[in-house]
Amino acid sequence: MPMSALRRVLTAASAAVGALALGLTTVPAQAATPLDYAALGDSYSAASGVLPVDLTSPLCLRSTANYPHVIAARTAARLTDVTCGAAQTKDFTEPQYPGVPPQADAVTADTDLVTLTIGGNDNGTFINAVTACGTAGILSGGRGSPCKDRYGTAFDDAIDTDTYPALKSALRAVRAKAPQARVAVLGYPWITPATADPSCFARLPVATGDVPYLHALQAHLNAVVRRAAEETGATYVDFAEVSTGHDACQPAGTRWIEPLLFGHSVVPVHPNALGERRMAERTLSVLGLG
Repeated sequence: MPMSALRRVLTAASAAVGALALGLTTVPAQAATPLDYAALGDSYSAASGVLPVDLTSPLCLRSTANYPHVIAARTAARLTDVTCGAAQTKDFTEPQYPGVPPQADAVTADTDLVTLTIGGNDNGTFINAVTACGTAGILSGGRGSPCKDRYGTAFDDAIDTDTYPALKSALRAVRAKAPQARVAVLGYPWITPATADPSCFARLPVATGDVPYLHALQAHLNAVVRRAAEETGATYVDFAEVSTGHDACQPAGTRWIEPLLFGHSVVPVHPNALGERRMAERTLSVLGLG
């Protein structure tokens, strides 16, 4: 090929490449549409006791450092957070307090993602069990299993007869509002270790024999939450393995749950900021987000 012809071919090719590059730089990038995210649930979802406090709903003791806010920040989602301390399953369809609408009202046909932790307050399961076993532990000096001896299967029976159907009803109400949304139901991270830690009695005054009793009660509740989630087409986020070794008996910086006494939160036996972050990270991993 003559040199002049070769120069013309190279010039044309260079112009074509330049035009292509110009075209690529001038076509606007299409940003992904943010997820419409509704966060529901109780104080474990609200991060009651964790600072900073969300002042938009003082009655709910909600934190802006709760796991929904962590998830929203890492996914750039549009968050509607109606989590509320002390919420029960009935509060999904009924006002919890004056001026606090039913939580399911936050879910619409446009909602892409729903997360929630719920069930622990139904029948007063957590508060009654922890208070009863803590009181019995103090009175017994930490010996025996006075709480188990007195209450036996009462807490477990209430979970099966009352909490389970209420969970299914609440989850169906959410599903009816947003049939296409992904619904993630989070279990509860471990409050107690599987067996008693004598050094923990001052912070979690539960008798030696009642520590495994409370642990088994929580395992039962989580199993029922999982069952209700799976039966209503939701994804269950399991913390049984990942929260082991992060219970309320562990030192600060390791524990995800604050102890009953001498902890760092005004709302004891609830997740701290670290716990909320780990709950968010586990949920993101299970859902494949973030």
